[in-house]
Amino acid sequence: MAVAFTKEESFETASETLLPDRPVSPHPNLVTEAGLKALELQFQQAREAYDAASIIEDVNERRRQTANPLRDLRYLAARLRTAQLMPDPTSTDVVAFGSTVTFRRNDGRVQTYRIVGEDEADPKAGLISYVSPVARLLMGKAAGDAVEAGGQELEIIAIA
Repeated sequence: MAVAFTKEESFETASETLLPDRPVSPHPNLVTEAGLKALELQFQQAREAYDAASIIEDVNERRRQTANPLRDLRYLAARLRTAQLMPDPTSTDVVAFGSTVTFRRNDGRVQTYRIVGEDEADPKAGLISYVSPVARLLMGKAAGDAVEAGGQELEIIAIA
């Protein structure tokens, strides 16, 4: 009886720790140099977390503790494998991948964002993904151009 109970418990634990893969974007995996370094660091941290959890003696606890790092390793390995390092823009004439663009909304707010890869996007830190709606509208435009976004007009003030 004890062996059957242990096997059942192990099966239940195993099914609890089989996490679905993190979704991978269908868009090209464009990255800045900082974005590539961040992916490499995240991969290293996930590897360290997995290695640390792999030495746990209790099989059920080991499965629980390795589930997230293992899922992250699969995701990050795929992102590193497909990463396309993009050079910094050579011109500030038009908005491009890697540009920092400042624009004014018609309500008077001025915002500045750098256009980066999907994995490094963090709007609160001033980083937006090149596939975001605002970035897609701004790319290819020059200072002084205006675009319509969500019922508001955005006028490009500066490109760096």
